[in-house]
Amino acid sequence: MDDWIRRFHPAPDAPARLLCFPHAGGAAGAYHALSAAVAGPLEPLVVQYPGRHDRFAEPFAERIGDVVDAVLDALPADPAGRPLALFGHSMGALVAFETARVLQARGRAPVALFVSGRGGPSLPITMPWSGVPSDDDLLGELRRLAGTDDSLLADPMLLELALPTLRADYAMLSAYSYRPGPRLRCPVVALTGDADPRVPPAEVPVWQQETEGEFTTHVLAGGHFYLDDHLPTVTRVLTSVPVRS
Repeated sequence: MDDWIRRFHPAPDAPARLLCFPHAGGAAGAYHALSAAVAGPLEPLVVQYPGRHDRFAEPFAERIGDVVDAVLDALPADPAGRPLALFGHSMGALVAFETARVLQARGRAPVALFVSGRGGPSLPITMPWSGVPSDDDLLGELRRLAGTDDSLLADPMLLELALPTLRADYAMLSAYSYRPGPRLRCPVVALTGDADPRVPPAEVPVWQQETEGEFTTHVLAGGHFYLDDHLPTVTRVLTSVPVRS
């Protein structure tokens, strides 16, 4: 398996594959529980961005488009020709969206795009700081999003590893520029937490502009990282993917 893709729970007999993109600062391991939950109905493939965990020595990605190209180059061939669905949370939703666009342009459109914790891609990306964020800026954002245990935020050694990764991913987000293009033909399913401090409810339906297919939303109780508390529900949503291409 290539450095870009992890297959934690192989499911070669699953009728479809699901390619998962982590959030900013996140690694493939963040989806280990989700991978286990969906394996069987789907074969989960999880992206590992460079600059973290076993790819620690590699330079961070600078452009979302570069990530898309690298992931698609690394995507393992599937002799069974099974359909592919995409899932991404937060920053990963944008990467999944741009991946869906490229796949469709290549005549390999996904059968579904699941986006989580992110408003529509045409909306401007705003950060609660100007310029390069300081360590305090990033710590404040982590506390605001409530996705990291407070005990970890107080560990200098862990922060020394985590903050450069988060800073690099936010720089990649800041460099992202939405470009109008052909709408997707696949269904788009948007998931969000009802108390997400970064995603106002009005921003989620903007995703509907990106598809000619069906658009549905699922609003679950919780903040930006609501996924951790709703694994069974999220699993049911993801495994509803159509298996026909």
